[in-house]
Amino acid sequence: MQLIYQCAWIVPLCPLISSILIGLGLPFFEKSTKSIRRICAISCISSLSVATVICYNLSYEQIIDNSIYQYSWSRISNGDIVSEFGYLIDLLTCIMLVLVTSVAIIVMIYSDGYMSHDEGYVRFLVYPSLFTASMLGLVLSPNLIQIYIFWELVGMCSYLLIGFWFTRPSAANACQKAFITNCIGDFGLLLGISGFYWITGSFEFENLSKGFKDLLVNNEVSLFFAILCASFLFLGLVAKSAQFPLHVWLPDAMEGFTSISALIHAATMVAAGIYLVARMFPLFETLLFVTSVISWTGAVTALLGATLAFSQKDLKRGLAYLTMSQLGYMMLALGIGFYRAGLSHFITHAYSKASLFFGSGSVIHPMEPIVGYCLDESQNMIFMGGLRKHMLITGTTFPLGTPSLCGIPLFACFWFKDEIIADSWLHSLFIGWIALLTAGLTSFHMFRIYFLTFEGEFRANSSKENTPVSSVSLWGEFRFEEFGEKKADSVLEIVEKSSPKEFFRFVQSNRESSETEIGNYLSAYPLKEPIHFLYPKESDYTMLIPSLISSIPTLLIGFIGAPLPNGQLGSDLLSHWLNPFGNLSPERFSENWLEFIEDAITSISIASFGIWSAFILYGPASLFPRDLEKKIELELKGFWGFFINYMYNWSEYRGYIDEYYNKIFVKGTRILAYASSFFDRWIIDGIVNGTGISSFSGGEGMRYGEGGRVSSYLFGLVFGMTILLSVILVII
Repeated sequence: MQLIYQCAWIVPLCPLISSILIGLGLPFFEKSTKSIRRICAISCISSLSVATVICYNLSYEQIIDNSIYQYSWSRISNGDIVSEFGYLIDLLTCIMLVLVTSVAIIVMIYSDGYMSHDEGYVRFLVYPSLFTASMLGLVLSPNLIQIYIFWELVGMCSYLLIGFWFTRPSAANACQKAFITNCIGDFGLLLGISGFYWITGSFEFENLSKGFKDLLVNNEVSLFFAILCASFLFLGLVAKSAQFPLHVWLPDAMEGFTSISALIHAATMVAAGIYLVARMFPLFETLLFVTSVISWTGAVTALLGATLAFSQKDLKRGLAYLTMSQLGYMMLALGIGFYRAGLSHFITHAYSKASLFFGSGSVIHPMEPIVGYCLDESQNMIFMGGLRKHMLITGTTFPLGTPSLCGIPLFACFWFKDEIIADSWLHSLFIGWIALLTAGLTSFHMFRIYFLTFEGEFRANSSKENTPVSSVSLWGEFRFEEFGEKKADSVLEIVEKSSPKEFFRFVQSNRESSETEIGNYLSAYPLKEPIHFLYPKESDYTMLIPSLISSIPTLLIGFIGAPLPNGQLGSDLLSHWLNPFGNLSPERFSENWLEFIEDAITSISIASFGIWSAFILYGPASLFPRDLEKKIELELKGFWGFFINYMYNWSEYRGYIDEYYNKIFVKGTRILAYASSFFDRWIIDGIVNGTGISSFSGGEGMRYGEGGRVSSYLFGLVFGMTILLSVILVII
């Protein structure tokens, strides 16, 4: 066996060592550690670079010989329970290793520029390194016990990163929400692992799948119990990959800084669930009910994420809902049995979403000095617009990730998204319609984000003194009021007050340049001092270079899934790499180039319709016909007006799911806790305390009654006899 396989244990160890060294130095040598912050950053990046080199070498060796290598160096034995610890290397492992390390090292370089001003910069360096080490350990795990250990570490690191700015209440609440939601799934995962060990007597992936199949064929296991265990196992994956109904933590996780949002959405937190479904795919495939649950969960999640993004004003939160939708796509593909398409879309989506989050961070970072450091302002697309003119590089990299996520031809996600849609039609007509509709909504929302952010005119101009308030409603028109003469509502208040009926007039109201309108305003109300408007500038090179690097895979990575010249869809590279069974089912990849193009036409058409809709509603003002506004106003009456209002409210209140959870679980838990407290305080403690008080009172009474005076005793005797005789006479 080659030396490179024996060195695989170094991969998670490299980021772990850098995390431990910096973490130990921070509390004990705080001043010294902070003084060498740049050295700490270089050490983290260097350790990840070593891990990345090893991963690429492992992948190269796997591509050549396509062998499976498993090594175990320790064993924990407790009676009948035996668990080995080690690592498993196959093509799936290597692909995940390359994905995690490549994204992680770009995130670390990007974060050096994004977080350089933060006081907790050194503390920040500890968390992503530990996060990456945990994910690498999870990917290399050969059994479910080891998976569960690293699974919990990944959840802990996400809690620390989401709540990095823990002094902000919203961040503290968001990290707690993510932690509690994932704990629900983790409990289900633990039950599923325990159940399958009880069935098969093994935690190892290979023994687990083969043993379970043999028991199922010989009818030696209860089918109901097996489905129950698989459902519990899948519950853990639902929470980690933000699938319905445990998706509620993902949008709030945007409270963390943007570079870590890229790491969570592309290569670690949400990737863990998809990876484990792929790893357990041979087991899940034997239970048709479970695969049906997986596919329907993915379909509902995909559609739900796409609809909840309808009216999001927050740039990162809009991307988060689209991440949720694409994760549903992957889960849908795995559930209907198309392993290659689901996992391939996972790979291409990871690089595309990393590029988009890097672009959003490059936008948010220069917006903060202009509109303020509050997330409701710096991440609000209402304050943006026209940034392509002021940020040329970011305005180039972000649009590369946008068409990729939409499935535009020749971009990364194109080669697999249309395949998932076509496969969905073969599985179920209803699921096919959901997949097709979600594709159109994804294109609409992605170009909505692009047009609001990079096209039009900049909408957050400000100056140091006597600045007129330049505000724009999410749905309505510009308003200009002089700050010194009349106190205007804040922009956010104006946004909340506006009606959804004016939504489609948003771009129309922005036809004229904001400088021209402000010039007209100033001619009517001249100010004593000239106004100097601020515009966002391009980010530092430490942020731009990673953005450029991450945009390259959005163009090239998808070609590994393109059909080779012999014309067969199964002849692409990923068909040979992503194979859980050792050989591919030939009927699954029997299509030729003509059928491939026919399948692509449908997905391209619906994506083009979504892009056209976004262009009509949010596109550059100069390209709009003048009579379009009147036509849209007519369309908004009647059914369409009701539909738009409903969709706006649906998205604004997150599908009312959070409200239901708050009323049923949060308030229900509080009522139950109050009832338990009341029962414990007044019933349990009341009985004990009542007994004690009764004994104390009786003792005190007896003590005062035994004073030693004969007259008192005679009085008591006469009084008692009188009462007794009275009772007897009454009874007689």
